Amino acid sequence: MTNRKKYDRILDALNQLLEDSTIQNISVSDIAKKAEMGKGSIYYYFPSKEAILDALIERNYEEPLTTAKTLAGQTSVSPFTRMAMILQACRSSSAAFLNHNSPASGVGTSAQDTAFLHQKYMNHLIAEMKPSLTEIINQGIQAGDIHFDYPAALAEIVLIVLAVKLNNTFLSATAEDSEDTIRGLVALLEKGTDIPPGTLNYLSLTLS
Repeated sequence: MTNRKKYDRILDALNQLLEDSTIQNISVSDIAKKAEMGKGSIYYYFPSKEAILDALIERNYEEPLTTAKTLAGQTSVSPFTRMAMILQACRSSSAAFLNHNSPASGVGTSAQDTAFLHQKYMNHLIAEMKPSLTEIINQGIQAGDIHFDYPAALAEIVLIVLAVKLNNTFLSATAEDSEDTIRGLVALLEKGTDIPPGTLNYLSLTLS
């Protein structure tokens, strides 16, 4: 059995345990028993239970994030189009997370556990998306299409707003409220970066 298979077995074990219990009530010993391996083997791959959870979140929602990283290098495509595709990947990843962690799924049924998992997910989403979005904004600046002095800060602000609104966990809102927030974000992006009004309207449609 390869190391990768053992690594995935550990993640699979935690994923299965989360179907019936909260992360706070799951121990490394529980994960080892579920994975049918020694506790020492778990620590060979991961320093802690939290590290296993981080790796599980990364594995479960990596596909749209990998797409985002690929888009950053496609300079033949308009930066605005790639921004829309990045943000759509963000939405897709959020939808996948929420579907997997909804009450109906049996995962994270307590409010405390759900909030904890969402925080872990959001940290991962923002950390992974930020370099790609920053690179695209920088390319737009270099091409003269975008005017802004702090591309990394802009990317982080956009991702934080989207992560909070699309997850709809920390600030519960109706679909109409979320759409208003997205439209407001798009308007601020256009005004703050000297992009002609209406240029980013399709971002609202992409995220609504």
